[in-house]
Amino acid sequence: MNLPVTCVYRGALAVLLVAGALAGCQTTSTGTIESLPDTVGNVKGEATEPRNRARIHTELGAAYYERGSMAVALDHLRTATAADPSYALAYSMLGLVYADLKENKLAQSNFERALSLAPNDPDINHNFGGFLCRTNREDESIKYFMQAVNNPLYTQPWRSYSAAGLCMLNKGKAKEAEEFFQRALRLEPDDPTALLSMGQIRYRQGNLEEARKLVLRFNKIVNPNAESLWLALRVERKLGERNAEAGYANQLRRRFVNSREYQLLQRGEYD
Repeated sequence: MNLPVTCVYRGALAVLLVAGALAGCQTTSTGTIESLPDTVGNVKGEATEPRNRARIHTELGAAYYERGSMAVALDHLRTATAADPSYALAYSMLGLVYADLKENKLAQSNFERALSLAPNDPDINHNFGGFLCRTNREDESIKYFMQAVNNPLYTQPWRSYSAAGLCMLNKGKAKEAEEFFQRALRLEPDDPTALLSMGQIRYRQGNLEEARKLVLRFNKIVNPNAESLWLALRVERKLGERNAEAGYANQLRRRFVNSREYQLLQRGEYD
C-alpha cells in the first residue's frame, strides 16, 4: 500500500496528532465555551492568571487549527506563549500549525522548545514524532512515539502505536508497521486507524477472511470512508461475493464519486 506521507498526515495521522490537544477544548476555568471568538480579544470568561490564560488560548488555538483557521489559531497560540512563556503545550500546538503551513523550520523550533520545557510529555512527543514522519524522517520519529508510549500517565498510547504504524507503512516497512498496529489493537481493539490499516495489510497478504473481519469492524464503529469501502469491495470481489461487492460499489458511487477509489473502480484497477 503506497500512501503519500502528506496524505497520511492530513488524514489519519492528522487526527491522531490533534486529538490530544483538543481533549480539553470545551471548557474554561469559568464554564463552557459556548462559541469560539473571532479574535483573540475578550475571550468569554478569560482568567487573568498567566497559566490559565495560556491554557485557554492554547485550547482555542487547537480548536481553530482543527477547523482549518490557521491565522486565528496562530493569534491565540502567540497570545498563549506571551501570557506564559513556559507553557509547553502552546509551543507544541504552534509546531502543528507551522507544520501545516509548510514552515518546517518554525515548526521544528517550536516542537523543540516544547520538549525542552516538558521532555516527557506524551502528547508533545507524539506530535513531534508526527512532524518527523511528515518530513521524511520516519526512523527518527519512532523514538518520540515510543517516548510517548513509555509514559505511564499517557491515557491513549494506542494513538502513538497507530501513528508509528502509519509512518512505517510510508517507509515501506510493512512488517514493522504490522507490529505497531497489533500493539495498538491489543490496547484498544476498536482503534479505527489500526483496524483499517491491518485490514489493508491482511488483504495484501491474501488473508481475506481476516481482512473482511477488520474492515467490517471499522465500518461498524465509524462512518465508512472511500478507503474502507474500497477495501471491503475488493475483499468481497476476491471472495466471489458479487452482491456484497455491488453494494460497496453503489456506496462508493453515491457517497464518494470524486474519490480516487471510485476512479479506480471505474477503471477496473482493483489491485
